[in-house]
This record gives sequence, C-alpha cells and structure tokens, in this order.
Amino acid sequence: MRRRSQADYALLAIILTLLVGGLIMVFSASAIVSEKKFGAPWFFFQRQLLWAALGLAAMGFFSRLNYNRLKEWVWPVFFVTAVTLAVVLWAPAREHVHRWLPLGPFTLQPSEFAKYTVVLFLAYYLDRRHSQTASPWRGLVVPGVVVSVLLLLIAAEPDLGTPILIFGVTVLLLWLGGARLAYLLAAGALALPAVALEVYRHPYRLARIAHYISMLRGSSEASYQLEQAVLAVGSGGWLGKGLGASQLKLGYLPTPHTDFIFPVVCEELGLAGALALLGLFAALLIRGLRVARAAPNLFGTLLAAGITLTICLQALINACMSIGLLPTKGMPMPFISYGGSSLLVTMAAAGVLLNISRQSSLHSRYTAHGAPAVSKEGPLTGLAERR
Repeated sequence: MRRRSQADYALLAIILTLLVGGLIMVFSASAIVSEKKFGAPWFFFQRQLLWAALGLAAMGFFSRLNYNRLKEWVWPVFFVTAVTLAVVLWAPAREHVHRWLPLGPFTLQPSEFAKYTVVLFLAYYLDRRHSQTASPWRGLVVPGVVVSVLLLLIAAEPDLGTPILIFGVTVLLLWLGGARLAYLLAAGALALPAVALEVYRHPYRLARIAHYISMLRGSSEASYQLEQAVLAVGSGGWLGKGLGASQLKLGYLPTPHTDFIFPVVCEELGLAGALALLGLFAALLIRGLRVARAAPNLFGTLLAAGITLTICLQALINACMSIGLLPTKGMPMPFISYGGSSLLVTMAAAGVLLNISRQSSLHSRYTAHGAPAVSKEGPLTGLAERR
C-alpha cells in the first residue's frame, strides 16, 4: 500500500501569507507611479499577479517532484545559468547595467536564478564529497572555483550585492557541509580585497558609502534616497498612517515598489506591521531549518538550509539597507518587492522546500513502522554538538 506524504501546512501558510502581503504592498506602493507612467494604477500589480500565478504553478510542480531528482539537473541548470549570465552582458543596458534579458513584454534577471543554482550545486557536491570536505582542496578550493564562475559573471553586470549574498550563503553551506572554519575564514579574508577593488572601480559605489557615512554623522550630504526612506520609517509610528497613505511613494522615490518597499510597509503599517513582516521571515527561517534538520538525507538537509538561508538573508539585507543600517544596494525583498524573476524563482525554491518537508514526513512514518532508519551524518543533525 502506497503511503501518502503529509503537506507542511505551517510552512505553506507562511509562504502564502508573504505572497498575498507582497501583492497588496506592490499595489499600494506602485499605484501612483504606475498611473503617472502608464495611465493605469494597476499596471505593475497586474504584472506581479501574473508572475505570482506562474510562481504558484512552479511551487506546485516542485512540491510534487521528488527533490532527489534534482541531482540529475545540477550540471544542465548550472550550464544554462552560466550561459544566460554571459548573454545578459551583451543585452541592452538599463540604467547603465546589464542585468536583464528582454523576453517580449517581460524581462528575465538571470542573477536571481543563480542564487539557487549555487545552492543546488553545493548541496549536490557536498553530499557526494562529504567524507572529503575537511580537506582544503575538496572542501574549499573545488566548490569555490565552480561558484566563482557565476560570481564573476554577476559582478561583471555590474552587481556587487548579489555576489556578496551568494558568497555568504556559500560559506554557511560549506561550514554546514563539514568544511573547516579556519579555511572558510581564510577565504573570507581573501575575498575582502576583491570587494574593495570592485567598490573602488565604480565611483557610484564609493559615493554610496560616502553618503551612508554622512547620514550616520547627521550630515546634510547624505543620500537623498536613503534619507527619504529613513524618514518614512520614522513617520509611520506604532501603527502606521494606514494602507495606501504613504507619502514616500508620492514622487520622493522613483521606484518605491521595488528595493525600497520595506519603508513603505513601515510608513503605512507602522512598527507593528514591520515587525509582523519580519516575524514571518523569522518563522520561515525557523521552519525551514527544522525541515533541513529532519530531511531524509544530507542532500535534502543542505538544499533546504540553502534555500531558507538565501531567502531570509536577502530579506534581512533588504530591510537593513532600506532603513539605513547598511549602505543602499539594489536587492529586492523576497515575496514582497515587485519583480517577476525574483518572485518566480523564490516560489519555485519554496516548492522544493515543501517537497523536502513532505519527504521528511513520509520518511519518518516509514521508519516509525519498523523500517531501518537511514544513517545521515548531516551538518544540522550535529549542529548543536558542534556549537
């Protein structure tokens, strides 16, 4: 008799709540901009709704597809991602950067897919080479070189924030996979000069850092964009001005529905709304790591941990950037910011996470009925002891 796996309704509820909340905030933040540019307040919302529908379909597909089959896709996915990242460098520039591939009325941002391509590769590699990850060659150099191919292509767009996010998730996954902390700290130290060089090569990055330092010192030379975002956060108070009542979106920021949507949330819904949103990401982090810990094998553990960390770290960086805790950087808030590529790939990754949870439920019930448990010397299974 075939056993049916049980859906993770708690995780599904978190994901759908974030999705619906994001759609509401995209309409609220974009209606005025959309009216001015296209004569229709629904323009951005309708496009986001379409991407949400595609994302739900992708989530449904991957939630039913056994995640272990993704091992067969690792190298084709990596190759396609690398090719699209190379092709995008020759695509027409938008705002002086090459990050989007035009697809008729829509555009695709390959760097969004690269985040999860790296997670998939690392989960596959560390699962296969788990007994060798303590060595500097197998545990650091080989995976580092492979991941660097994508990082260099993204950096050439130019884009520095996404490579930093991917690098951070890579270090965490290598550590969880058994790589020695000393080697990872050395890799981080070696990466600092590369980041400094990238900042130095592009004057606008130096200007952003200078503006950020000026804002911390209370100088009037602070970045206008960041200054307006911080004012919006402070003006929201405890309960906010009300949904749709933000003044930040009245021309003070050119695109409040994308990277700076979190200040709109703070202004309209207040501290209570902002904490509720961050609480949802915290719940996703906790639930995702529990799924990783209970996964039937190491591949599932690392895949679930990588997906969870990517989503939650990106949300944290976006929130910190948009309220002045970090220098400004174009990075959307998952589920919440406007952006088709980001929403589609995040929903697909959430589907994989749901599938790992389903397989974990099936595996636990199978072993509970007397079947031998599969030994899994995974990173999260021994995480408490390692700490």
